[in-house]
Amino acid sequence: MKLYSRGQAAFFSVLGVLIGGLFVLGIGLLGLLKQPGQPGQPGQPGQPGLLTKTAGEVLDPAGVTEALKLQQAASIDPALYNTADLSAYSQDERENILVYEMINEAVVNITTETVAINWFLEPVPQEGGSGSGSIIDTRGYVLTNNHVIENAYKVFISLADGSQYEGTVVGVDTESDLAVVKFDPPPGVQLKTIPFGDSAGLKVGQKALAIGNPFALERTLTVGIISGLGRPIQIKTDTIIQNMIQTDAAINFGNSGGPLLDAQGRMIGINTIIYSTSGGSVGIGFAVPINSAKRIVAELIEFGRVRRGRLDATLIQLFPELVRYASLPVESGLLVSRVNKGGLAEQAGLRQGSEPVRYRNSTIYLGGDIITAVDGVQVKALADYYSALEDNRPGDRVKVDIVRGTRTMSLTVTLADQQNLTN
Repeated sequence: MKLYSRGQAAFFSVLGVLIGGLFVLGIGLLGLLKQPGQPGQPGQPGQPGLLTKTAGEVLDPAGVTEALKLQQAASIDPALYNTADLSAYSQDERENILVYEMINEAVVNITTETVAINWFLEPVPQEGGSGSGSIIDTRGYVLTNNHVIENAYKVFISLADGSQYEGTVVGVDTESDLAVVKFDPPPGVQLKTIPFGDSAGLKVGQKALAIGNPFALERTLTVGIISGLGRPIQIKTDTIIQNMIQTDAAINFGNSGGPLLDAQGRMIGINTIIYSTSGGSVGIGFAVPINSAKRIVAELIEFGRVRRGRLDATLIQLFPELVRYASLPVESGLLVSRVNKGGLAEQAGLRQGSEPVRYRNSTIYLGGDIITAVDGVQVKALADYYSALEDNRPGDRVKVDIVRGTRTMSLTVTLADQQNLTN
């Protein structure tokens, strides 16, 4: 079994759609003969969609962090039950209908263009990826996944009324797979936005709704429950996203970046990845929790990046050949190959290696400290290290457990700004 992001699942999805389309075409012709007038099954699923709400709060760039903290999550107005005849539906159906009507216009479809090189070595535009996003600010700020707009030359945002606008990338964060893009709505256009909920109080078993554009089927609603909480999911070799929300609400190619909602229409997560053997939904999807996204979104809007603290040192993940060659006392952890001269790690007493050895195209310095835990989190790989410091800012002081020779000890190290580091 493997994890597939939107990009990884694309090939499998397209192949499945082509085969499924031929099958459905044949069955559909027979069905028309047997049951004329019945609606057929769509040959291919649609794209990811966005969420909407009534007019949302405007984020002031000067105080965006506080604005996001204070954003109030609106619940379904009981008066809405009286605006339409919903007596023929069950309570659960009414809830689904009202959430969709309140939110769907705030969900957008995101498509991209990338640049490729043709046979004449000329740059040419080509169709890129697609996904979903959520309008979170009336000025046109949209929250989505980084992998939806990754490597994009142009970003296009399509609204529920069919209008399309070119957007700009405000900021991306690869470690959380989140991004913020912005478009400029015409004067007089009042955008609907999605209210932020609270992912801290979620319970396994509560309802979860997803709105997106799976396989280009715009603003599709799927409903399920929260199947699990606090899932650490590795999305790349060196990247683990902690505390992800697991849901069985159907999520497919094109849902990426769209909102996961509670029964009141509040965004509790950003649909990001699925667990699948085929590339299609098998009822195991994962969303970045909204409480993690709130801080990230605020920093992306204000700074264009997320400020994270890191050790100003070159760290090498231990591997079997290195452990055997250097006769290291532990089999997992991070070797401190070099520390920045005069830097915070060196000032705290972290020791670098002194014996250079060549490994493939790089040089590793043996003899340095081996880090086994950071800020109370056991570190066996680089992914663990990045995960342990995900919430830490430059200037924070963290406890670092190390093995030095045959001794184990702890140091308190002040973190440097990740942007100023080359490693």
